[in-house]
Amino acid sequence: MALSRSMRTCLHSGRLALLAILVSSGIVLQILACALYNNWWPMLTVLMYLILPMPLIFFLGSDTSSIMSKEGDSWVNFTKFLTGASIVGSIAIPSILKHAGVIGWGALTMELSSFVVFGVAILWFLQMNSEDEYSGVF
Repeated sequence: MALSRSMRTCLHSGRLALLAILVSSGIVLQILACALYNNWWPMLTVLMYLILPMPLIFFLGSDTSSIMSKEGDSWVNFTKFLTGASIVGSIAIPSILKHAGVIGWGALTMELSSFVVFGVAILWFLQMNSEDEYSGVF
């Protein structure tokens, strides 16, 4: 069943809107983890979220296929390492803060929920970019 061009554009716009809602809810969870418990230490995780795309921007440009491949040169491997370190840091910072008694269980739960929401948004964005515009709806 072929859809008209306007229908495909509408569906693509809807997916972009849902992606924006996901990112916004991740930001809201991040801020609520700090504001509800009157403790702004969990905002350290934002540094990891800011550092996360930097290796991809600096070393790979806009080519997402090379980050998903198993082979690569040393710069691609270095980019994978920095991206992995940022992801581990996004989970480790709230866990260390909880272990040190700086934040409570509620803030830790909201921080990790924010991480999951951001992760789903990033994976969905990569999946949307890998699709061909004319290959189908989903």
